Amino acid sequence: MDGTPGALRLFVLHHAGGSHVLYRHWPAHLPGTWDVRLLDAPGHGLLLDVPQISDAHALADFLLHSIEDELDGPYALFGHSMGALLAYEMTRRALERGLPPPVWVGVSARPAPQSAGPPSRYHELPDAELRTRLKSLDGTPDEVFDDPGLWALLAPLIRGDLRLVETWRPDPGATPLPVALSAYAGAGDHSASPRQMAGWARHATHFTGLRVFDGGHFYFQDDPTALLRQITRDATDALEASLA
Repeated sequence: MDGTPGALRLFVLHHAGGSHVLYRHWPAHLPGTWDVRLLDAPGHGLLLDVPQISDAHALADFLLHSIEDELDGPYALFGHSMGALLAYEMTRRALERGLPPPVWVGVSARPAPQSAGPPSRYHELPDAELRTRLKSLDGTPDEVFDDPGLWALLAPLIRGDLRLVETWRPDPGATPLPVALSAYAGAGDHSASPRQMAGWARHATHFTGLRVFDGGHFYFQDDPTALLRQITRDATDALEASLA
């Protein structure tokens, strides 16, 4: 990658139970020529007062509609965990509706779509087991578990997001996305292992590769520098290819 990255609008999609807050420092560490937008799903972050959507197809439609007027130039989608699923579905919907597709899609910590295998049912776990599961992912602040009132407030939101992820099924007739796509994984992530993430190669006509980082499901939480550098390289390469 030579010179200054070109202008690009990057939409960042958060994980289950999260919001834009975890990603709030990202714009300052991405190219100044990029317009970085941190999206919140209804019921999360800045949309806390909007009713939550617990169906992946409906949420993808909502999010795509919310950014439709901003697709007036090259844009890209990056999603972590639940956000990766939504980035995939939003891209499919953009293509179906005749909207401009993203020049690049980044998917992080979400196994590639597959129709086989029994679904997980973490959203139905008793509270104690659900808390143990969330602690193992190391992405939920300790105060959520330590404060009964805060847990009572957030548990329904978390369960709704998990229901969205666990009840979603890929379209068996879906063809690979005609876009550049990069996958990102934590080497120690047992819920979305590098092997599972490599399966994304079958879902895009231009798979740019799997990038593996030290850490677990939230491998970038303490220091996102390495990830953001890789996102910059991958998205810029895709942008330059789209303009060639």
